Amino acid sequence: MRFGIVGVANTTVYYLIYRLLLLVMPYLPAHVIAFACGVVFSFYANCLFTYRVRPTWRRFIEFPATTAINFLITTFGSMLLVNAWGVSPKWATLVATVVAIPFTYLATTFVLARPRPDTPAAQHK
Repeated sequence: MRFGIVGVANTTVYYLIYRLLLLVMPYLPAHVIAFACGVVFSFYANCLFTYRVRPTWRRFIEFPATTAINFLITTFGSMLLVNAWGVSPKWATLVATVVAIPFTYLATTFVLARPRPDTPAAQHK
């Protein structure tokens, strides 16, 4: 449930930035910049709210791997929707984002919630 709430908030942050950037640039650069902003927001929101773990530099460096799948699905999905099916760039990335949700959840859980060798939870195993 918390992952879903953060996902909605993250999508809102991304989409607002994306729509603002669409006013001054083409949809793909707008998508890339908005996505990068969303990654930073998502990292902190998932650490602090979803998984309740301390945000560390190590996690921050690993976190973009969780979004690589999301980025590929949303980018290529958007291109497919816009170029092949004529969907407006205003909506294509939003549709592609919904498709990416289950894949992003699995990757994020792996990176943020797995026991670390230096944590008390991992030392008891």
